[in-house]
Amino acid sequence: MTGDMRVGQHLVLTRDEIERVYDTIRPYLRRTPVVELDLAGQPVTLKLEQLQCAGSFKARGAFTNLLLRDVPSAGVAAASGGNHGVAVAYAAHRLGIPARIFVPTVSSPAKVERIRKLADLVIAGDRYADALEAAERWTATSGAMSVHAYDHRATILGQATLALELAGQAGPLDTVLVPVGGGGLIAGIASHFAGTARVIGVEPDEAPTLTVARAAGAPADAPAGSIAVDALAPRRVGELVFPITQAYVQDVVLVDDDAIRDAQRTLWQTARIAAEPAAAVGVAALLAGAYRPAPGERVAVVISGANMDPAQLGS
Repeated sequence: MTGDMRVGQHLVLTRDEIERVYDTIRPYLRRTPVVELDLAGQPVTLKLEQLQCAGSFKARGAFTNLLLRDVPSAGVAAASGGNHGVAVAYAAHRLGIPARIFVPTVSSPAKVERIRKLADLVIAGDRYADALEAAERWTATSGAMSVHAYDHRATILGQATLALELAGQAGPLDTVLVPVGGGGLIAGIASHFAGTARVIGVEPDEAPTLTVARAAGAPADAPAGSIAVDALAPRRVGELVFPITQAYVQDVVLVDDDAIRDAQRTLWQTARIAAEPAAAVGVAALLAGAYRPAPGERVAVVISGANMDPAQLGS
């Protein structure tokens, strides 16, 4: 796939562009492994992105923003439920760039403490949308560069590099299950796999951002609940993200909090894989039957992060 490709009037990322970005950010990342497990009676490939620098896939988008954009002397600012904030703080610290991170009160203590050690931390409001408003006010007055958690081209490009790695490690795939919050990860993955594998979004039923948007035909406000609230519960899916998902995401399925907890326990007890609630939703979809692969279907699941209290895992 070369040259520009458009969904309506919206520019979509190309594989050539994703490869160029990967070459730029690769020195700062880990090439996270894949592992095959039997889940719900079928072999499934897991992409273990919880082993990524800063504990989640978000490091990819963070480094892409900081390395490919012109960063002012005032540094950068980001709003986050947690993982994006940790990633931007980590990337900025590693590159010697000032950073101020805005998080809501629902962010997990583990994520808050990781940010506090690396950057200036501001707790603003009860939800991601509140932290985003505070970050936007700060960038307007300080001159700092905003690093959006999901709805910026550089962010989506960075997250797309996960799919490039996965394709090289797992070989041909039929289906990839991807957690959805604001949609940057699934937009990037869907851009890379366009036409070569089905991409299925998985959301908590109490935070159905993409489900609500698809029903409305445009990004729309959705509930922001679930035990995965600090990672998968922005108010709405991204404006840049949505047309990509409309073109290249085949379906979105929902899982409840009990299924998410069961998936976390299963990953830990069977394979000692630590996954935060948001990262376990794809496995939850398989275990609970929200997504049922056909016999012989080659399925991969993205385990997206592990910034959490280990006590959540059980014994």
